[in-house]
Amino acid sequence: MSVAEDAVLYEARDGVGVITLNRASNRNSMTPELLEAFAKASKAALEDKDIRALVITGKGNCFSAGADFKSNLQLGDDSQLGHERSYRMYEPFLGILDIKVPVIAALNGHAVGGGFGLALICDIRIANSKSKYGANFARLGLHPGMGISYTLPRLVGVSRANELLFTGRLVLGDEAERIGLASQACDEDEVLSVAMAMAKTIASNAPVAVRLTKEALRETMQWDVRSGAYRESFAQAATLEMDDAKEGMKALLEKRDPRFLGH
Repeated sequence: MSVAEDAVLYEARDGVGVITLNRASNRNSMTPELLEAFAKASKAALEDKDIRALVITGKGNCFSAGADFKSNLQLGDDSQLGHERSYRMYEPFLGILDIKVPVIAALNGHAVGGGFGLALICDIRIANSKSKYGANFARLGLHPGMGISYTLPRLVGVSRANELLFTGRLVLGDEAERIGLASQACDEDEVLSVAMAMAKTIASNAPVAVRLTKEALRETMQWDVRSGAYRESFAQAATLEMDDAKEGMKALLEKRDPRFLGH
């Protein structure tokens, strides 16, 4: 089974589905094209009753670099409020929350910003030991999105999440494993094979028991990422209108340190 979308691919075999972000030349950034294709691929995975596990990965040296700062950071039209447009940008990735089977992120390369957020809503993460992971929103003059301020402290603890979000520091895969952000870190050429082997092990187990276990874990953790992402959208939209955000994105594109003035 496959989805005929160039930007994102879906295929399934032997009980394991695979979604592949397929825009390596643009670092699998969150362009409208990729987000639309991702929504279709995740819907195909949701409706595929033959899979017992799902792997998400990317082509090239990035899992996903998050927002494409050369395009519109908000989706929608002028009839929608800023927070509605901010939230809409993350909705395709948030569709992964509807998947009933375990989801493994095979983080072939860097995962930053919204791409990092996508990794965090997966059930298991396999990292590339030499790639960078994190949410550098503060260094861009922006509030986090994609529910990251909700998911990150639940995965690595409040103090570590505060540090990473306030500083905007990115961590290498080895550190991601050490702090519990990833289950395992390995060489680049092993990431997908390790994730697939784990997915096949999961797929060999009793499917109803696995799905109910996933459901129970989410209930125990009160895993309501969508509500967290929606709350974030108000603050993100507000910061997006500030001069600091314009300076942060300009500095990023010009490859220099930003000069923030607090307005």
